[in-house]
Amino acid sequence: MKSDLMEAAVASTKGATVRGTLAFLHQLVGAAGVQAVLDALPASLATELATVQPTDDVPYARLVALWQAADAQLRERYPNWPELGGRFNIESLGLQLYGGILRKPTPKDFLTQSVSLFRLFYAPGDMSVVQEEPGSAVLRLVGFDPVHAVFCRRQVGGLSCALELAGGVAPVVRHVRCTLQGDVFCEWEMHWTERESRAGA
Repeated sequence: MKSDLMEAAVASTKGATVRGTLAFLHQLVGAAGVQAVLDALPASLATELATVQPTDDVPYARLVALWQAADAQLRERYPNWPELGGRFNIESLGLQLYGGILRKPTPKDFLTQSVSLFRLFYAPGDMSVVQEEPGSAVLRLVGFDPVHAVFCRRQVGGLSCALELAGGVAPVVRHVRCTLQGDVFCEWEMHWTERESRAGA
């Protein structure tokens, strides 16, 4: 894993992702739980992560290190914490910083807009729609190495929340292809009910 983290050093994330992760951990396990996660990191890295600002550019490898430490602490008690954390990040700082991008009339409007939500949080690469029809779509990640499964699982929760904010009813998001499992791309398959369809049912 150390070599993977070194390779990911050229990738970056916004401080909002770090702050959202720490805020979620605080909500889930309290201050003592957050401190236990930070204590598992080198002291200099823990201090840096605890003081990062939302718009700071942070090497992605440092975020992955935080996720690894959190996963070691949480996976047995809270096996779905990555999905919950991804949802929390969109509901909190994501919505605060990028409400205009998230609040759209329909999920299609959110997914096909010209501004990429992914690129506001991560670099390089992008998530793009490779299949879209009423009530469903497939998103593909290109040009970005997720390095750790926590990234992929966070997208499940984050995308589900984003679809709801854009008016999708009962969205279901599945991570159907993963580069960490040997696939060429990471892809997420999404299904939802259009609000108008349910109203007319």
